[in-house]
Amino acid sequence: MSELYRAEIISNQSVQEDIVERLEKELPSIQYTVIPEIHGRGVRTKKLGDTIWPEMNFVLFAYVEEEAARKIKEVIEAVKQRFPNEGISLFFTKAVEL
Repeated sequence: MSELYRAEIISNQSVQEDIVERLEKELPSIQYTVIPEIHGRGVRTKKLGDTIWPEMNFVLFAYVEEEAARKIKEVIEAVKQRFPNEGISLFFTKAVEL
């Protein structure tokens, strides 16, 4: 079995649909989990889902092989270009299946 990576996307909810649609288009067999309402503080603003800081983030993670990880990176780079003012972060970690 080849090496697996955990891809973790943390982003403003406003671009969630765009990210998911693009991932499913580029990687039709991708399996992922979405945590839809995440509160936190990023570089620019807080996302707390309240009256003062009404926006929220979401998290999407998937366990993928290296080729799929590279495609995910391309997708996120394209979304960042389209929405340069939205907070969109992508992280990869090596995953170990025991």
